[in-house]
Amino acid sequence: MKKKKAYAAAGVDIDLGNRVKQELPALLAATKRPGVLGKVGGFGGLFALDTRRHRQPVLVSSVDGVGTKLKVAFAVGRHDTIGQDLVNHCVNDIVVLGAEPLFFLDYLGAGKLEPRVFTEIVRGFAQACAENRCALLGGETAQMPGFYAPGEYDVSGTIVGVVEKANLLDGRHIRPGDVLVGLESNGLHTNGYSLARKVLLDQLGLRLNRRVPELGRTLAEELLRIHRSYGPLILRLLRRFNRPDARPAIRGMAHITGGGFIDNIPRILPAKCDAIVRKGTWPVPPVFELIQRGGGVEEAEMYQVFNMGVGMVLVVAPEAADGILRAVRRTGLPAWVIGEVTRGAGRCRVV
Repeated sequence: MKKKKAYAAAGVDIDLGNRVKQELPALLAATKRPGVLGKVGGFGGLFALDTRRHRQPVLVSSVDGVGTKLKVAFAVGRHDTIGQDLVNHCVNDIVVLGAEPLFFLDYLGAGKLEPRVFTEIVRGFAQACAENRCALLGGETAQMPGFYAPGEYDVSGTIVGVVEKANLLDGRHIRPGDVLVGLESNGLHTNGYSLARKVLLDQLGLRLNRRVPELGRTLAEELLRIHRSYGPLILRLLRRFNRPDARPAIRGMAHITGGGFIDNIPRILPAKCDAIVRKGTWPVPPVFELIQRGGGVEEAEMYQVFNMGVGMVLVVAPEAADGILRAVRRTGLPAWVIGEVTRGAGRCRVV
């Protein structure tokens, strides 16, 4: 009988890691885009920026994780959505600045590498990268026995995109009178899960694999709905409505993640502007109403923790609002005017 290698006996199986990574070249091939150099498995990913497309290119980067949404995936043994959640979240974080995604890098840490789980997660990375025209350039997989609980892991991702400096959306064009357009979310996305799990699982005693009548699906299906990517849609809107020779029609955007409306919208507001978000201008999905009612959560806190059914807010010129709404709705995505910009001190109020 062949003796087990010492490192594998200690919990880190290098040979297993190499075997499960054999599928990576095929998965990553679907994400290849112009600019990708080299091959999978090098010490660093290579990407050649096409400087002919930009006179003053600005690289835009972001890093994020999925948070305790992972706990739901662990509990039901479903891991095919997690990779998509992470990529889409990162895409949304840079597209609000007007950036086109170029490439994505992932990190996966686990106590023991489970081949099926690894493949499901990476397949999710690859699918979302392909949908967002973003190269999956590489990553790191760490086996750390004793560090994670059995069956658990953590993931994070880094994305890099590019925008022409003159087209950078940093909120400087926002003025009182501009309109807030909200784009529909796909549930909780990747934020607020610690509170959601406490209320839904601990306080209400709901079971993940049981159908919840108010939701029309099982609780697990609701909580594992994929974080929607707005990237391709936003880039199309920017090409159509933001002309290089005129003041932009889309003047700023906020990805409604952790911090909800209250903390995210002020990140793009000029110092002398406030944003007014008007409740009742869009339908709040049942899952948020269930959390608020079941946990006795104050309404103000709900709008600071969750997206409440709006995953992205666009600040647009009032004369362009109708055209932008029509363009979004033609894709099948619900969108609404949910408020306006007023004079103020850089705050967001939900009224």
